[in-house]
Parts: sequence; structure tokens; C-alpha cells
Amino acid sequence: MRNSLIILLSILLHFGGNAQHNKVLLLHGNLHPGNGEVLPSAAIGIKDGKIVLIKNSLAFTYDKADWDTIIDLNGKHLYPGFVAPNSTLGITEIDAIRSTRDFDEVGEFNPNIRSQIAYNVESDVISTVRTNGVLLCQTTPRGGIISGTSSVMAMDGWNWEDATIGESDGIHVNWPRSIQRDKDNSSAKEKAEKYIEQKAAIYTFFEAAKAYASTKSPTTQDQRFEAMIDCFKKNKRVYFHANELQQIQDIIDFAKAFDIAYPVIVGGYDSYLVTRKLKDAKIPVMLIRTHSLPERDDDPIDLPFTIAKKLQDEGVLFCLQNEGDMEAMNARNIPFLAGTAKAYGLTEEQAVAAISYNACKIMGIDKNYGSIEVGKSATLFVSEGNALDMRSNQVVLAMIDGVFMSLDNKQTELAKKYRRKYKKK
Repeated sequence: MRNSLIILLSILLHFGGNAQHNKVLLLHGNLHPGNGEVLPSAAIGIKDGKIVLIKNSLAFTYDKADWDTIIDLNGKHLYPGFVAPNSTLGITEIDAIRSTRDFDEVGEFNPNIRSQIAYNVESDVISTVRTNGVLLCQTTPRGGIISGTSSVMAMDGWNWEDATIGESDGIHVNWPRSIQRDKDNSSAKEKAEKYIEQKAAIYTFFEAAKAYASTKSPTTQDQRFEAMIDCFKKNKRVYFHANELQQIQDIIDFAKAFDIAYPVIVGGYDSYLVTRKLKDAKIPVMLIRTHSLPERDDDPIDLPFTIAKKLQDEGVLFCLQNEGDMEAMNARNIPFLAGTAKAYGLTEEQAVAAISYNACKIMGIDKNYGSIEVGKSATLFVSEGNALDMRSNQVVLAMIDGVFMSLDNKQTELAKKYRRKYKKK
């Protein structure tokens, strides 16, 4: 059955390219919609890129004439497209080669820098990540105090404009470390003063930006402040990159002081210590890479594995992300980060939501993406087995906005090449 499904998909892609098949019916799929529910044998109807029906396929009757493409999934697992939040996907190719890194601009305050226009849809890295079911990413700049503005992008398209889902979803603030680790043997007092000074610089910039936003006709246009206006009009998110307890508490106060409608903590290693404050402030967390070592010597060895469960139990909205070494290419492991969180306390459907619906909700695109529900975009994939387990994550079909995606990449091409070579001998 797997071979027949792959052959069918190959035919669709060969004759239709990545063209939209207007009326697609998927039958007998083990559905994990991303919203916490499960439907063991589902029928999913897709028309013009949108999901138009979800039924129990065991009790569903249909007329073949109503559908131009019918695929029997024969019990395979069906998921919403997984998401890579806070990622350099599409704006870096080879980390060791400077000319392929397009995510770190000169300057400390760069809210006007948009990652969207630097997104490279032809990236070889993107195709390898898509193979594991990661179909959306939040392309995020790095560096400075305010790195720039991230964009939510599809993992396929003719160009960056075609791939854009969320043009400018939020600015990214790198909050200074509250625990200074200077190499100059500074005293504790000097380190504390340095933190206060760095924090004051952020306050000063936001105060100036807020004053600019409230000015009806500024005499001189400032691109940096122009990029900040929507943050104060409550149309744009502010992502605060921070891990330490003091940082998180200060960010909660900062967001309240500037009446920021959509603050988000990115990292949040110590977030489990202030869950009530985060919940009351309605601040979600894009959680650190699950596959990490503890930050402190006296932390439990499994703490990075269990933080997701701690936030879940306390009702804090969170998703998983993969910032760190080789993050672009390692984004393919996002399903397995969720798998580890499942092994350490989350239910399977909570783990699926942590890399699909929750991420889209935090980024503000959950109206159309993140779960398989009627009325939403048909952005989904089919796996031979459980997609959170690296042994059974074998994606055989994927689509973004109802368009079938090619699952070939440089690695699969090389695998086929050498199989042919040694098969001849």
C-alpha cells in the first residue's frame, strides 16, 4: 500500500507539477488534528485548498464524481503541518560559510529589518526539513538588542512573496542577561549595574518609539520607529528572548508598562518557576530546545525534558522551538523534540499541539493554520507511523494550502543513486 500511495503521489506531481488539485478526498487516515482530539479512521475533504469536511470514514458515503482525486490512506497517520518557530530556516544555508548567512544585520536596534525578503525558497535545507513533516516556519533574524521582524513562511513556493503566510508577525528583543558572565572579573555590583544599564537602553528605545507612534505627523520619518508602530497599536507581537528567572519577571513588568498586547517569551528555561505570573499576564512561551543540557549544576538532569509538562499542567500556552547550534538543518528534528516531551509527561495529542496548533496560536495564524479543522487551510501530511518517533516518521504525502509537495531532497536523491549503483553489482 505504501508503494501504491507513493506512486500515486508521484503521478500527481508529474502531471500537475505543484498545481492545486481542486477536490481531494483522503480516506481512512488515523487523524491527529492538533486540537487535542483523535479520529482513528477519518475522511478529509479538501476543495480549493481548504478543508471542507471531516467525517468518520467508516460511516461516510461519497460520490466519486464529486472528487477529482481520492486517496485511501489505509490507516496511516494524518497530521497538521508541523511548525518551526524562531528559526533561521530559509535565511541560512551553511552556517560555516558567512556568505550564506543572512540573518544578522549591523546595529543594535533593527526592528525595521524583515526576514521575509531574505527567505530563500530554493534552500536545500528546507527540502530536507519538509521531509519530516515540518511545513511552516517562523523565519527569525538574530543579533543586536532588537534583531528585526520575523515572518511566517511556507516551506515551499515560487519565491518569498508566494511563500509568505504572515508578513511581519513580530519584532524580536534579546533581553540582556541578568546573570552577567563577564571575563573581566567584575564585581557583583558592577555586573548588576551593567544589567540595569542594558535594560534601561531598551526602555529608552521603546519610550521613544511609543512617542513616535502617538505622533500624527512626525517631521522626520524614522524607519526603525515606523516598524514599531503596530506593536503599540496591538497589531504586532513582541518576542522577548530570555531564559533566566529575573529576565522573565522583568519582561512581565516591561510588557505591562508599555501595554504590549502580545508579548511572547522565547527560550523560557526558568518559565516553570513563574507559571502563575505568566498565565495571569497571558504571556505564552516558545520553549527552549527539549534536547538540551541543564543550565545549572544543581538542576535535575532531565529538567529540559520536563519543562513542557510543567507548563502544560499550569495552563501556560507554549510551543516547542529549536534555537541553537545548527538550528536550520536540525529543524527536521522538531517532531522528535515533541516525542521526548511526550515521553516525559505530555500526552501524544498535547505533544502534537506543541509543534502545530499552539505555535500557530502564539504567532496569530491559528485561524487558518495549525490544526485540521473545517474551514482551515489544507496544510497537512501523512506518515506511515507515529510522526513523533524517528523510527516511524516516514512522510509519504504532504500538502500546503491544498497543493501537493514533493518529498524529494538532496539526501533522498543520493540514497536512490547509491541504491541503484550497488543494486547493479
